[in-house]
Parts: sequence; C-alpha cells; structure tokens
Amino acid sequence: MAKAVYIEGRRNGYDAKQCGKTMTVGELIDFLRGYSNDMPVYLKNDGGYTFGNIDSWSFETEDLEDEEDEEEDEDEEYEEEDE
Repeated sequence: MAKAVYIEGRRNGYDAKQCGKTMTVGELIDFLRGYSNDMPVYLKNDGGYTFGNIDSWSFETEDLEDEEDEEEDEDEEYEEEDE
C-alpha cells in the first residue's frame, strides 16, 4: 500500500502572529527525515474534506513585522494625519 505524508492545514488567525508557535525550517527538515525520500506530501484541509499539492510555487518568503515595528508604523500614520 502506498503511503503519503499529510500536513493538516489549520486556520489559527488572520495574521501570522495569531497562529502561535510554528515549526522552523530546520525543525521541519528534521521531522521529515523520518520519512522515505520518495513519499509524496499533501496539504490536508478541513479534516480531509479538501486536499492540495505542494510544489516549488507553494513557497514564498515575507518579512514578519514585530509589535514594535507596528507601533512605529501607527505613530507615523498619526503624525502624517496631524500635518
């Protein structure tokens, strides 16, 4: 019987900061080392109601703003409105 690895998709929030702790790239690599190199990986959504594939187009990087950066951005917006 063929096997696959499924990553359960979760909807924890509307912003990455609302999601809580998540794996780092290194932790994910270490975790996946326990599986056969030729085993396919899929996203599993809605408790298995829908599925998705993962390919090289599935990844992107983005800067995460920390709370301090957000406060500075808000302060700048207020300063611009006052002018």
